[in-house]
This record gives sequence, structure tokens and C-alpha cells, in this order.
Amino acid sequence: MKTVSLIESKVNIYNLFDEVLRTGMPIEIDKQGKKLIIMPSGKAKKLQNLVLRPDAIKGNPDELVDITWEKEMNFDLP
Repeated sequence: MKTVSLIESKVNIYNLFDEVLRTGMPIEIDKQGKKLIIMPSGKAKKLQNLVLRPDAIKGNPDELVDITWEKEMNFDLP
């Protein structure tokens, strides 16, 4: 959770509100050790903050379908 000081929150309050609404993540405001949390009402969408990572799979993704693990596994349990 992101934490900001009270002075920083006063300067950027509208930006902080926009960030909370955009990300769904709460922001904590610290005033001399006391905490205040700004968070959206309702449930956050869990998949909303996923980041597209086009380089996550090296090679051809279609080859993943044909992977077999039989040679790697030992089914001979004691």
C-alpha cells in the first residue's frame, strides 16, 4: 500500500483520488503516526491491474500444447 504524508496529500489530493479509482489500490495518509486510508467503495476487480507482458513466453506458444512430462515423472511410488 502506498503511503503519503499529509502535506503531500494536500497538494495532490485529486491525483490521489484518481489513482485510487484507477488502480483500485488504497492509499494511506500519515499524519504524525496516525493513519488514514483512502480506498474505493465496493470490490476491486482482481484482474484490473494485470500488466500485458508480450515477452513472457520465449519461443512459439503453440509448442506449449504439445509438452509431455511422462519422461520426467516417476510413477513408481513405494
